[in-house]
Amino acid sequence: MEEYQSFSLGSQGELTMGGVSLPALAEKYGTPLYVMDEEKIRHTCRAYQRAMKRNFGDAFHVSYASKALCVKGIYPILKEEGMCADVVSGGELYTALQAGFDPAKLHFHGNNKSWEEMAMAIKAGIGSFIADSEEEIHTLNELGGQLGKTVQVALRVKPGVDAHTHEFISTGDLDSKFGFGYENGRALKAACLVSSLPHLELCGIHCHIGSQVFLTEPYKLACRVMFQLLTEIGRETGTVPPGLNLGGGFGIAYGPEDKPLPVDEMIDALGEAVREGCRKHDLPQPFMTIEPGRSIVGPAGVTLYRVGSVKHIENVRTYVAVDGGMPDNPRYALYGASYQAVKATDPKGERNLRAAIAGKCCESGDLVTKDALIQPVQAGDLLCVFATGAYNYSMASNYNRLPRPPIVMVRDGKDRLLVKRESYEQLVQNDM
Repeated sequence: MEEYQSFSLGSQGELTMGGVSLPALAEKYGTPLYVMDEEKIRHTCRAYQRAMKRNFGDAFHVSYASKALCVKGIYPILKEEGMCADVVSGGELYTALQAGFDPAKLHFHGNNKSWEEMAMAIKAGIGSFIADSEEEIHTLNELGGQLGKTVQVALRVKPGVDAHTHEFISTGDLDSKFGFGYENGRALKAACLVSSLPHLELCGIHCHIGSQVFLTEPYKLACRVMFQLLTEIGRETGTVPPGLNLGGGFGIAYGPEDKPLPVDEMIDALGEAVREGCRKHDLPQPFMTIEPGRSIVGPAGVTLYRVGSVKHIENVRTYVAVDGGMPDNPRYALYGASYQAVKATDPKGERNLRAAIAGKCCESGDLVTKDALIQPVQAGDLLCVFATGAYNYSMASNYNRLPRPPIVMVRDGKDRLLVKRESYEQLVQNDM
C-alpha cells in the first residue's frame, strides 16, 4: 500500500488537506480549528491490520487507544475498518456505546476504575478488563457474581523496560502507578489470584512500555519478559493465558528530529520477538493485540490559528501570538512538546522566522511551541500547526473560559463537522 499524502497545494498556492483548502475551512468554521483527514486515519488502520495479519494470521486485534481522540465520529470509522478499541473511563465507554460501537470489541483500561464504571462496563457486555490492582480484581469478581457474568480479565504488567522516552509518558518500569511488577513477583501473584476466583477468567497479560517510542528493542525486551511470565503462570496455575497484548506507544514525527519507524517494520519486529518467545518457551502463538492511538490520529490532524500580534524582542525572541494555546493544546506546558508550523496561505514560502508560537492565556508557559521556523507573518495571517490529531482535543480545557474548538473531518474534497464549537452559553450551563 502506497504512503497516503494528506497535503497538497490549492489553486491559489494555499495548503490543502484531503483535497480541501485549509484557509477556506478557517473562513467557514472560524479559528482555532482542528482538522482531521479521514482517509489518513483509514490508511493507517489498514496498515496495522495488514502487518498484524502477515505476522499472526487471524489471531490478532488492532485496538485503537481511545484516549488519543475520543469523539463519537471516530468509532464508525474504526468499525468499518475492523478495529477494536480500548477505553479508560466511563465517559469514553459511554461515547463509544453512543456511537454504536460493539461493546464486545472494547476493553477497559485504567489504574483506578470506579465501582460504577466497572458495573456499567459489565452490564454493557464489554469484551475484557485490563486489571490494574488487587482491589480491582476483587471488585470485578464481586460484580461478576452479582450480575451473573464471568468477567474476562487480563493483567497489566510492568515488565521493567526503559522505553527511552519522557518520564511522564514512560509506563513500563517498576516505578510506575500502572499495573503489577514482574520483577517483584506481583504480576504472578495477581495471575494466581484471578485464576482462583469463581467469576473471573484470566484471558491474557498486557504491557505498555510508554509513548513516543521510536525503537524496536524495548518492545522485544518487553516481549521476552512477557513470555517468561506466561510460562510461570502456566506452571503455577496449570493454564497458560491465551492472550498477549503488547500495548502501543508507537512514535510519530512532531519535528525533523523524530524518526518513526514504518508500521510494517515495527510490527515485523514484534512478530519476530513473538516467534522467538514461542520457540524458546515451547508455547503456541498467543492471540496478539496491539493498541495504537497517537500513530493513527496524530499525523491525521492539524490545528488552524489566526495570528493576533507579532512581538520582536531584540536579541531575545520573537513571539507570534495566536487565538488559541494551552487550552486546545496543553502538550508544551505538560512536557515541552514541539511542533512544526507553516503559513497556510503560503506554505512553500521561505521559512526564515524563528519564533515562539504563543497562546492567549494569562500564563508565561502558554506556548504551542517554543522554537518554530515559519514564514514571516503578521496580524490576521493563518497558521497551520501539524500533527495535532492526538492528545489535543482529548486534553483540551476551558482555562481562562476559552470555548473548546470544533473538529472538522475532511475526505475527498469534502468537509463535515465532527464536533461543534463550544459556545459561551455552554461554558456556564453547569454553573449554579
